[in-house]
Amino acid sequence: MTPPPLTWLYAPGDRPRVVARALLAGADVVIVDLEDAVAPDRKEYARAATAELLGAPQPVPVHVRINALDGPLAAADLAVLAGLPGLSGLRLPKVTAPEQVARVAATAPGHPLYALLESALGVERAYPIAGAHPAVAGVALGEADLRADLGVSGDAGLDFARSRLVLAARAAGLAPPCQSVHPDLRDLEGLAASCAHGRALGFLGRAAVHPRQLPVIERAYLPGAAELDAAEEVLKAAAQEPGAQALPDGRFVDAAVVAAARRTLSLARRP
Repeated sequence: MTPPPLTWLYAPGDRPRVVARALLAGADVVIVDLEDAVAPDRKEYARAATAELLGAPQPVPVHVRINALDGPLAAADLAVLAGLPGLSGLRLPKVTAPEQVARVAATAPGHPLYALLESALGVERAYPIAGAHPAVAGVALGEADLRADLGVSGDAGLDFARSRLVLAARAAGLAPPCQSVHPDLRDLEGLAASCAHGRALGFLGRAAVHPRQLPVIERAYLPGAAELDAAEEVLKAAAQEPGAQALPDGRFVDAAVVAAARRTLSLARRP
């Protein structure tokens, strides 16, 4: 079982030096952003610089967040970037309908697609979007835009949408979604607490906007010593006596518990 990514680091596409540093920062995936992080008068330069970067394979997977699908720039982004050897995935912002995803899949075949849901309508259609095409590899929330759309503040107002996303991803057979970014770069304690909350909701990993956030995210999502010990006990018991059983400490073991233990140990084997 290949360990899943836990850290996804955004870098603005119009700042090649920042992108170059991001590639060496230790993130599992680097996301080059052509959308919100790039001013309108820098869009063409960002696209050209990103195409130059992705003309060759990169040391870590590189995804590109293209411009909004309902605007004029997304088609140009796809025309330039699709097929480049360094491109590992496309992140599609502000998705509101499965047809949008299907059109991108037809335009840029062979690339994993990640749909970003950033509005009430997008969240309401989470499951159809998650299952829109076999190329869909994941879904995620864009929480800043979603907060603005819903008129909510703080975390509690988004928990329904977060759980809805986790359920939709699972129902569509996708990996658990990663959390949206924590925008306060200095608030590492708040980031850790937010990651713990996201993990409890069923998320796996998190997007970051600065390298200093990466170790906090990784620590929050990697299993601790007690979790590893418990997982190993479950697998040992299952190997000795297949089928449902109760451990001496009262824990019940069945196929679902064994699968969860395997996932826990897979995370611990990350390189």
